[in-house]
Formats: sequence, structure tokens, C-alpha cells
Amino acid sequence: MKLGFPSKKVLLTGVNGFTGVHLKCALEDAGYQVFGVTHSRAAKTNQFTADLSDKRSLLEVIKSVSPDYVIHLAAISFVGHGDPNDFYRVNVLGTENLLQALVQSNVNLKKVIISSSANVYGNLGGVISENACPQPVNHYACSKLAMERIVENYFDALPIIITRPFNYTGVGQANHFLVPKIVSHFKDAKSVIELGNVDVYRDFSAVTFVADSYLKMLESNYKSEIFNICSGKSISLKEIIGHLEFVSGHKIDIKVNQSFVRKNEVTSITGDNAKLLQAFPELKVINIKNILENMLEE
Repeated sequence: MKLGFPSKKVLLTGVNGFTGVHLKCALEDAGYQVFGVTHSRAAKTNQFTADLSDKRSLLEVIKSVSPDYVIHLAAISFVGHGDPNDFYRVNVLGTENLLQALVQSNVNLKKVIISSSANVYGNLGGVISENACPQPVNHYACSKLAMERIVENYFDALPIIITRPFNYTGVGQANHFLVPKIVSHFKDAKSVIELGNVDVYRDFSAVTFVADSYLKMLESNYKSEIFNICSGKSISLKEIIGHLEFVSGHKIDIKVNQSFVRKNEVTSITGDNAKLLQAFPELKVINIKNILENMLEE
């Protein structure tokens, strides 16, 4: 009789996104076999094209892969996305379709991780724990909170963890996001950058820290839980620019564009990572200054 190794197949939606690319590498390095779901044409091995709005296509993928684990990253995540309907069609109904397909497939799942967002907290400010009452203020955040409520209905049927990542960045993030935009200006030795309020403080993590958090959750016994993913510390945009000036030796002038300044903007937001680090003490928070230096060097 031939003894086989335990199956370690992961179905990862949003596999070609910023987080998905980093997470796929982390999973494969840990010995997992990763099968990706993408909305665009699947051009790589072990990738499938499926529309979250089409439950039947999702069910076909799940039955074909028969995964042991599922990590759901796929979403409309850019707050400035043009059509508000897409947030709800993809983020809410798409997730519902995926969960229904998982239940109907009768696959024996060890863990399902659903990515939400710290945007659900809205403008609470201060140090925010998972116990804070969400107060979403835009369609993206509202769709994510609605998604969470749908997901909670499946807690009895599936071993689910919901994550609420705060801001994170790293190599490979698109330049329309704030930190890559700033770094790219230094790489290109631009003399001026247009920004909004630079005196706001935000909690930034490394995308590799986020990927490592997902990996630890996948291998844990936790279920029916919500975890913040964050560094537990905040830094101002002015400090980020100051550090990049220091390490690059390049000075840049900040031009405040009033169209970038949000009304009633919260000056400081920090995530409480006590629950995360208590559950997974082996996780190592990466300092934002190290992240910036790595992005600048790439």
C-alpha cells in the first residue's frame, strides 16, 4: 500500500492581483499547490477563468480542483471605481455565489479565508480593534461590510476566517495607490508631487506581512473569527516623504491639490493588532521605513 502526502491544494481568487501574486509565492514556498481564479483570460498553468457573478462557473472550477483551502481576495477594491453597482455585484453577490458553490460542491474544506477591509471602520479614528462598531462611508466599504454579514451566515457550514487588512503596500503595487505614487516620484527624481493632506497618519503594513498572516491563518484551528491585519503603528505622509528624501538624497516639493483633500478627513488611524499577534505570535511586523527602502531599490 502506497502512502500519500496530505493534500494541500489552495483555490485563490484574485490570483493575479497585487496581493494574490505575493500570496501565491508565499503559499508555494510553504509547499501548497495553488490554483488561481481570475476574471481575465487564464493564461497560466493551474489558473481558471470564472466570473463571480456566475455561480455555475465557480462550481465547475471548485469541482475540478477539489480544494482543501480557499482564499477569496477577488474584489472591486479601488474606492474611486466609476460604477457603484459593481461594488455590490462583485463584492457582495459574488462572494455569496462563491460560498453557495462551496457548500453545494460538498468539498471537504479545512479553511476558507475571506478578505474584507479596514475601510468598514470608516472615520472612527484612533486605535481600532475588531470590537469597534463599523461605520462605512463609501460604496466600497459598505459593500465589504454587507459581504461580512453574508459571510457570517455561513459560519456554521464552513470553517471561515474574515480578515480586515489596514493599509499595506510593497513592490508591485500600482502607482495610482498613494505610497507607490510617492516612491515613483522619487525614483523618477521629480521635483514636485501633488498630494492632499500630508499631515494624516495611517497604519501601513508590508504586503509580505499580509501574505504571511493569511498563511498562518490557513494552518490554524481558528474559524468564525474576524482579524485585523495591521502593524499597530501609524506614520504620516509627511514622514514617509521625509524618509524617502533622506535615503534617496533627493528633495521634492509638495503641492497640495485641494481636490485630493477629503472632507472631514480623520487625522490618525491605527489598527489594533493584539488579537492577530496573540493568535500568531510568530508573525513579524515589518517597519514601514524598511518597506519604503525596498520599494525604492526595486
